[in-house]
Amino acid sequence: MLARANSLLVTSVSVGLATGLYGISFGALSVAAGLDVWQTCVLSLLMFSGGSQFAFVGVIAGGGVAAIPAAIASAWMMGVRNGFYAVAMAPILQLRKTRRVVGAQLTIDESTGVALSQTETEKQKYGFWATGISVFVFWNLLTLLGALLGELMSDPSVWGLDAAAAAAFVALVWPRLNDSPTRVVAVLAFAVSILSSPYVPQGVPVLLAGLVAVVVWAIGATRNQDGES
Repeated sequence: MLARANSLLVTSVSVGLATGLYGISFGALSVAAGLDVWQTCVLSLLMFSGGSQFAFVGVIAGGGVAAIPAAIASAWMMGVRNGFYAVAMAPILQLRKTRRVVGAQLTIDESTGVALSQTETEKQKYGFWATGISVFVFWNLLTLLGALLGELMSDPSVWGLDAAAAAAFVALVWPRLNDSPTRVVAVLAFAVSILSSPYVPQGVPVLLAGLVAVVVWAIGATRNQDGES
């Protein structure tokens, strides 16, 4: 029993470290986009969602202060999935009061994925907390490191951190493309984003890509209801 718990802890910490390393790219690019070190760190502490954070600073970098509304909307769209994770985890964790707030903050791709890969309730709880805390600690520490490095760099692209950020974003999204319908939606959203970029303001292509996903989901839900009736 102890050996299995230790194995799960190793898995959780490994996931936390691997995910946290992307925080270096985020921190550097956030500072390059115009945010201060403290603003970058607060973003990681409070938003704590890699995909949303990269989307936010990406839009800010392209459009400046004027793009803040689009940046917020883009980050929100990327973070909606965490609400669905919460629905899946709530019956397992059964949290109350203060712990519910903490649990909500730690409900992310990695903590949910490790938890749901377990077959026993206690292991699911352990995996959730161990992974969530590990990711939170590493992500925030390495965000700070990246932000401090970003202040020392005149151009993060010289060090390849702009490419690393794109790779990190793909790495965060790729495991979710686990079936044909999801991959089709991703391709459509990507195409809409690329094709609309020359004609609309910064940040809007991301919103249009998100709208594609919503429309496809709505069509699928309607068809399922029609099939059941």
